[in-house]
Amino acid sequence: MKEINITTSFTIFDTLNELPTEIQDLMHQAIEVRKKAYAPYSKFKVGAALLLDNGKVILGSNQENAAYPSGLCAERTAIFYAGSTYPEAKILKMAITAASDINQTTAPIPPCGSCRQSIAEYEIKQDTPIEIYFMGEIGEIYKSSSLKNLLPLMFDKKFL
Repeated sequence: MKEINITTSFTIFDTLNELPTEIQDLMHQAIEVRKKAYAPYSKFKVGAALLLDNGKVILGSNQENAAYPSGLCAERTAIFYAGSTYPEAKILKMAITAASDINQTTAPIPPCGSCRQSIAEYEIKQDTPIEIYFMGEIGEIYKSSSLKNLLPLMFDKKFL
């Protein structure tokens, strides 16, 4: 029998003001698009902003429907739009923010499992890490230098 240890590393920022200016702007855009989320069932609104290597910023918010849970998360909304609109562009940075209409979210909210797998697909495709910054409504912001920190044992096309 063998044992493996997997270690991940995150940078923690106490407030938005501690973030680099470029990331502050990206997070503010994620906050604004979060307010446009359609979440009448979960009451949990998420916004995502992606910075592409061509300088474009792509926004996404979660979109629910009555056939819950067949809606789409903010991260995948943004990633799939970026992939369909700018298929050759690389995603450099992603800012994610989440807020509940029921309770204030003060802890950083990471992407769900489906979103992690989708982000992994693009990170592998572009062969470049995607910096991911995530937060709740207020409070600390976590930075991951790559999706591999959030999903260290990634499933990808080499297994197919």
